[in-house]
Amino acid sequence: MTRFAPAAILLSATLAACQPPADGNAINAADNAAHGVDANAADNGGEQPRSILRPDVVPEAMEAKVEPADALVSFGTSPMALDDAAKAALDTLLATPAIKEGGPVTLRGHSDSRGNDGDNKVASRIRAERVRDYLVAKGVDKGRISIVALGEARPAAPNATEDGKDDPEGRAKNRRVEVHVALPTIMVPPPVVANQADPAQASAQAGSKP
Repeated sequence: MTRFAPAAILLSATLAACQPPADGNAINAADNAAHGVDANAADNGGEQPRSILRPDVVPEAMEAKVEPADALVSFGTSPMALDDAAKAALDTLLATPAIKEGGPVTLRGHSDSRGNDGDNKVASRIRAERVRDYLVAKGVDKGRISIVALGEARPAAPNATEDGKDDPEGRAKNRRVEVHVALPTIMVPPPVVANQADPAQASAQAGSKP
């Protein structure tokens, strides 16, 4: 039996040499795939997650909605002139988007109940004119401004106390101008009908037919 041992060893070596070599390309591909996964994982580690819904589109900022504006201009301390508080109120109004849009401005002048109704209406108009002149001096078109003189008809506070005595604080609150700035009216042109015949021409053509 021992004489066959060298032959068996030789046969095993021959068979091993005849085996096909391992696929080098497959091994390299597996290695590259593993390295690629590791590299991508490292690269994506510091990247913020992205939305799958159009991440390249940046939403535009919405414009602020313009609303009508109002201001109360008091003539409590100075019955016929704008004091610092009144000018500050108007300056705040001038900074609003509503007045920059170019809409109409309505000034409603008021007075207290001292004096007769006619004089009070005149006084309320003068106060509204003081406000108008200030706005115009600040750049507001005079044509945008309308004045309503109400006199003592719409008091904001009682002009007298409950026992009938004069109420100076109440009368001071009634000497005021209410400012309202509306939004501009947008004029929409009528639709244009293509190939619309002139009515006069159509009537003339109809009359010329036998």
